[in-house]
Amino acid sequence: MAQLRTEYKRKNKKRPNKFLRVSLFTLLGVLLLTGSVAAYMIIQAANAVSSAQTDLERGDRSDFRENIVQPGSDPISVLFLGLDSRDGDLRGRTDAMVLATFNPEDKSIKILNIPRDSRVEIVGRPGLDKINHAHAFGGLDMTIDTVENLLDIPVDYFVSLNFDAFMKVIDELGGVEVDVPFTFTEKDNQTYGTITLHEGVQTLNGEEALAYVRMRKSDPRGDLGRGDRQKEVIEAIIKKTASFSSITRFNPIMDSLEGNLKTNITFNNILSMHTFATDLGDIESLSFEGDNLTEGGVYFYELRPESVREISQRLQVHLNIIEAVDAEFEVETDEVEAETEQ
Repeated sequence: MAQLRTEYKRKNKKRPNKFLRVSLFTLLGVLLLTGSVAAYMIIQAANAVSSAQTDLERGDRSDFRENIVQPGSDPISVLFLGLDSRDGDLRGRTDAMVLATFNPEDKSIKILNIPRDSRVEIVGRPGLDKINHAHAFGGLDMTIDTVENLLDIPVDYFVSLNFDAFMKVIDELGGVEVDVPFTFTEKDNQTYGTITLHEGVQTLNGEEALAYVRMRKSDPRGDLGRGDRQKEVIEAIIKKTASFSSITRFNPIMDSLEGNLKTNITFNNILSMHTFATDLGDIESLSFEGDNLTEGGVYFYELRPESVREISQRLQVHLNIIEAVDAEFEVETDEVEAETEQ
């Protein structure tokens, strides 16, 4: 009987399907090849990012921080600086200054435009001056110190880029979608021709986007209107990069920016932020209130102290530096004191 059972088992034992074996080996080979290509692209992207790395004099963390923050798990701030230059030149005055704070817990972003003519205390310089002069006087370090002093918050990271880098980023992204508020014609900064943008929602390429964020003479709101357009484009870039199916898409972007961009964001930081950004929920736009001021024949934008204080507190809450109840109490106290003085 034992022999019969043995023979029975042998007869019913199925041999591995040859086609199945070939398919499994083929799949394994494809996975290994794909993994190797992805690993290579990630390494290339990391190398491209490292070539733009610039250290600040302060080191790895802001003086407003007790510990180094970790993007993806901690709330962070990033200062975007657009420089009025091209062809590898990253000096001079800032043409655009936008601060963004990221909170991974509630998956939200707040974006603040800092008008370039804002009259502020520039850290390390006497008196008050336009905030965009800080970069010309003392580069990245003086600019970041000045923004931190103005808003009483840490600036954890920065991205500094000139016109060439800005246009290349937009083109590599396949353009950005904006809602042009009115039709206008602007001088083309590259060919010295003209670019006309028509009212309505449309996708802009690099040159068109540069004209869109720089135009102010045709805008009845002047620098304030331009600031809103700059925030709109930054928001569009954030959303566009968050939609990428793979972080390796950053490789051609970073590769095209050599010499035209500086940052202290590492490739690992980008990976962490990309994971958070793909599940992004809310983006809020903030703006300073202020008044036009001419002093000694020079135009300034005088920021209202109460507006600076309010925005500072909102950003402190978003960065988990203070709790919301503390900020609300301070605002209410200030209002009571103002009424008492009157």
